[in-house]
Amino acid sequence: MASCNKVFLMGNLTRDPQLRYTSVGTPVADFGLATSRKYKNKDGELKEETCFLTLVAWGRQAELSAEYLKKGSPIFVEGRLVYRTWETPNKEKRSTLEVRVERLQFLGKAPASPSNEEVSYGKKDEEEEKGKKDNSEDM
Repeated sequence: MASCNKVFLMGNLTRDPQLRYTSVGTPVADFGLATSRKYKNKDGELKEETCFLTLVAWGRQAELSAEYLKKGSPIFVEGRLVYRTWETPNKEKRSTLEVRVERLQFLGKAPASPSNEEVSYGKKDEEEEKGKKDNSEDM
């Protein structure tokens, strides 16, 4: 059976990116995105529907996001949905649906430095991260 897991989103950040590093030193940033849709209901009233999402960027994209993006920044994102589950210390089960950023484009004003580059996070970076993780577990 064929499948496709791809999302394209355009919206504004709801909070500043939070940059952290994995145990092997890989940068990862998470930040919120709000996307809105305006429409008229059957009575002709203008309505607005907003969707709030969590985005996760890895590698150089994570660093650039933390450096140049702030709450309210407009961005365009291409990515895929990732469903994560975990258990809290109190044995409560939690889950979330996130967007793993594969391509990120800054919209609006250009950053203060000459680094207006578009960056991508591809399979190669994911494989390197997985390899580092597997090697660190062997130690």
